[in-house]
Amino acid sequence: MPRPASQQEFAAAYDDHVWDVYGFFGYRVRSREQAEDLTQLTFERALKAWNRFDPARASVKTWLLAIARNILIDHYRSDRSGQERQLPEDDRPLGARDERVEPDECGLGPAPELAAALEELGERDREVIALRFGGDMSGAQIAEAMDLTLANVQQILSRSLRRLRSALEASEMPRSE
Repeated sequence: MPRPASQQEFAAAYDDHVWDVYGFFGYRVRSREQAEDLTQLTFERALKAWNRFDPARASVKTWLLAIARNILIDHYRSDRSGQERQLPEDDRPLGARDERVEPDECGLGPAPELAAALEELGERDREVIALRFGGDMSGAQIAEAMDLTLANVQQILSRSLRRLRSALEASEMPRSE
């Protein structure tokens, strides 16, 4: 049975997990503005559904990152259709207006070499990496959020990290002229 919403509980959930959600988006999108907008949208949606959150079914972090994953899917779908949803200029976080920063300059997401190596992975592999390192989720939390077994998540992580290591090592090798 749903419990009544508490503003203090939601505020604590926000404080505890805003950087996990932002970090997840940082691994998946290429601009600070998009990561901020999608993080804001995640917490807006979570606030609207807060009275339906059931701690017996998932942790707050897992629940929030499941919302974030759904928002990211919606974002990619709208982006493909050419109708990307944007917040009105006045609703954007302060500092995001007209600010064009390269990802490596603002510390958002992975370094350019790692980003290139991540692009070589499949969508599911990138998502597991983003949840683990961007969202700071454990293997068990990822398994719960993605409806996979823990063994499957561990296998995906292991295989993906090996592929990333190989790609990064290959990019560091001196090129013959």
